Amino acid sequence: MRRGDPVIAPVVERYHSLVDEAKLSDSFLDEFKQRMRDAKITFGDRLSCHYLRPQLLTAEQYALIQRVVKTLWSALEKLGAEIHARSELQDRLGLTAGERELCAIDPGYRRISPMARFDSFLVGDQLAFVELNAECPAGPAYVEVLANLFLDLPVMQKFQDEYVIHPYSTRTRLRDTILGHWREWGGTGIPRIAIVDWTDVPTYSEFELIKEYFTQEGIPTEIADPRELTYDGKTLRTKTGFEIQLIYKRVLTNEFLEKLAECQAMLQAVKDRAVCMINPFRGKYLHKKAVFALLTAEELQDLFSAEEQEAIRKHIPWTRRLEPGSTVFHGEDVRDLLAWTKANREQLVLKPNDEYGGKGIFVGWTLDDAAWHKAVDESSGHDYLVQEKVEVSYMDFPTFHAGALKLERQLVDLDPYVFEGEVEGCLTRLSGTALANVTAGAGIVPTFVVSPKDD
Repeated sequence: MRRGDPVIAPVVERYHSLVDEAKLSDSFLDEFKQRMRDAKITFGDRLSCHYLRPQLLTAEQYALIQRVVKTLWSALEKLGAEIHARSELQDRLGLTAGERELCAIDPGYRRISPMARFDSFLVGDQLAFVELNAECPAGPAYVEVLANLFLDLPVMQKFQDEYVIHPYSTRTRLRDTILGHWREWGGTGIPRIAIVDWTDVPTYSEFELIKEYFTQEGIPTEIADPRELTYDGKTLRTKTGFEIQLIYKRVLTNEFLEKLAECQAMLQAVKDRAVCMINPFRGKYLHKKAVFALLTAEELQDLFSAEEQEAIRKHIPWTRRLEPGSTVFHGEDVRDLLAWTKANREQLVLKPNDEYGGKGIFVGWTLDDAAWHKAVDESSGHDYLVQEKVEVSYMDFPTFHAGALKLERQLVDLDPYVFEGEVEGCLTRLSGTALANVTAGAGIVPTFVVSPKDD
């Protein structure tokens, strides 16, 4: 594990020196936090950003992310098509009967997951992806709105005297991806969109930001709870009577299935092709964490090109379903996976196949042998994965503490957004613990590509 990033370190040091020189007052910091709150950069009632520095990337680093993701996405789309065609791969993925029924619904367009977000760690030019949210990735509005707030900071304006800042247009790519798939589905004109999720989710403030942006772009939009929709066999409506033509799906499929009896109107409208839905239920093929177990399986490598195989080897950690049996670990025969997992605590992580928010994760190198063995025993047979450790980055960030700033070391989780197989922008999550997840208490910062002005 590296404690810093040698590629971007001089740029970060310069930014920190500008923060020191600014001698920001407590009142200024309080005002900035209030601006973020007013801009709805919140997770439930909690402010999502606790920092005064964005994540900074070089142009070479961002180009690496774009290049690798494009190659990996090509492999993932091939794998997704194979999963759809082969029930035994659906078994290995861990799909439930209910999930299979939903995945069988034809979305009316080609892509399994039009928009997604990887979870990755970048250290210099070393890039490793540990998870993929291919179902309903959050944050594209948060990161762009937060970026605009940061660009207005005096310290950022001073920084731009020496560096060129390259922001992203994640909301625009979100809009274009939705409208492009609407047309592929057979829609014409501008669709009437409902952002659909439970009303009590902590990311509701982002739905409001997306609604505001879509409305400004001339796209009629409402936010709706799937339990409150009605369907007369032709038209799906919100409780206000708003006629829906396209669902921007933010509700998780497993939670949707738990309340399926209350969500029949939405389900039937999707089945009847009365509405277009993005992302489709079929995104579950790539969303299950076990997709990395299939992506790294030796016997499935023939599905991929030589370039895709190389990208998988270099950037996807070895992953397996945690269950009795044998496997191969980088050419090494593993006759008893459970015993091997217990014996290799320092290089392994256990995680549930279909969970979020950092729930149920066991980080081997943070536990003692007894706790690790217990975790392996209790997780086996409960749809868990074992994944190899990747190199992660810790960097210093100016952090808010009771109105003051303190430089603190943070775990840096870099999460590129993927729209139609291409990267546009990144969410960066920061944490003082081994888990960088907003639900588990982590914060977020905007991400910028920077280059010296004399380049």
